[in-house]
Amino acid sequence: MKKKLVCALLCTAMTAASMTGCGSSGEGNSQSENDNASGDHQADAPDENANGDASADAGSGKVYYLNFKPEQGQDWVDLAAKYTEETGVPVDVQTAAAGTYEEQLKSEMAKTEAPTLFQVNGPVGYQNWKDYCYDLKDTEVYKHVKSDDFVLKDGEAVPGIAYVIETYGIIYNKKLLNDYIALDGAKIQSADEINSFAKLKEVADDIQAKKDDLGIAGAFTSAGMDSSSDWRFKTHLANLPIYYEYKADNVDASEAIKGTYLDQYKQIWDLYLADSTCAPGMISGMTGDDAAAEFAVGDAVFYQNGTWAYNEIMNDGLTDDDIGMLPIYIGVEGEENQGLCTGSENYWCINKNAPEEDIKATLDFLNWVITSDTGRDSLANTMGFVTPFDTFDDGYQAGNPLLKIANEYISNGKTPVSWNFATIPSEKWKDDVGSALMEYAQGTGEWSAVEKAFVDGWAAEYKAANGGN
Repeated sequence: MKKKLVCALLCTAMTAASMTGCGSSGEGNSQSENDNASGDHQADAPDENANGDASADAGSGKVYYLNFKPEQGQDWVDLAAKYTEETGVPVDVQTAAAGTYEEQLKSEMAKTEAPTLFQVNGPVGYQNWKDYCYDLKDTEVYKHVKSDDFVLKDGEAVPGIAYVIETYGIIYNKKLLNDYIALDGAKIQSADEINSFAKLKEVADDIQAKKDDLGIAGAFTSAGMDSSSDWRFKTHLANLPIYYEYKADNVDASEAIKGTYLDQYKQIWDLYLADSTCAPGMISGMTGDDAAAEFAVGDAVFYQNGTWAYNEIMNDGLTDDDIGMLPIYIGVEGEENQGLCTGSENYWCINKNAPEEDIKATLDFLNWVITSDTGRDSLANTMGFVTPFDTFDDGYQAGNPLLKIANEYISNGKTPVSWNFATIPSEKWKDDVGSALMEYAQGTGEWSAVEKAFVDGWAAEYKAANGGN
């Protein structure tokens, strides 16, 4: 089926712009609890200061941003402090711990001082919060969006705007891979030869067999399944079989996923487990920090993650010239023409139930973030974001080398893989798939349980999310 709600997943739009992504958790002031302050008013679009001049009259409003990204938590706190220093407008930033955003958003929205700025992760997330989303179509922020490919649409309304475009794949250490290539009997002479699952497996298996010669712990970093890491596999890796099924069926959403490519999902998961820095039975205790550290210190050649991981993995002496990124190959016909996974699940929304002066203050703050030198420098150079706003075209592009690699794939005619996991029917679906993946890895469950969670769980969660219809 085709979704009525339009959500851009950026396959075509990447050709027109450079793309990146997602540094420490910041904490804001606590908010006082009370009953749900969810009135039903929709304020008229307040007048905004279109040129990003923070000295304009800010009124008596305030901003409360519940940030989704722990990696940039402190960066948002620092940026908010600069805005408050310039304008006098209070901006409170709180950051949810990894994997807890939806739960914390529900809690915060039930308070008197609810967030004025929050995030949904695409059309499914929007359905949960549509009664809270202010229509952004008449705002200055929306006027600066390059294309409707970067917004959520609900009829004529614009309830959400993507603020960062990101890319993920298999990051690799060029030096370690070249050390492997120099060994007798290496399966490749260049990383460019890795353009399919078969070749990736051949190389990874050989690296694992020769890990002692290379002085490493494994071909791949650990596939940790705690909440700081499991999203890499129950969401980002799961995107591949979803993407290829949608592509084969010529749809962009489904109420009943068939699981056409679950055999391919299994073989890439098996590869991650077999050629790893740790035994499969240990993954329940491994974290995202563990995987990042293993890659950063040279214990592993390959690391599935995205452009947002750049700052974290560069903290141990790696240089830009030391890292590359491959597509995630799972063994589908024609995958040699596949590029990296590129899109967004990060959409700003403004709480329409907030007081009118707070809505105006929040719109003013966002306009300053995307138009002022201070805001643009923070998003592009400190946070490392590639944004969909035309205000960043005059020199405010992130220097993340992983982004340049993503663009090179496009320049070479490769097709980016869209972020179809935004159509996953619920967080419960992800959690159930993640639990089944971990049980399978530990030997306490069968692959059939993963298939059941993937297919039967999708149908059940879609039905539950749509009122049982």
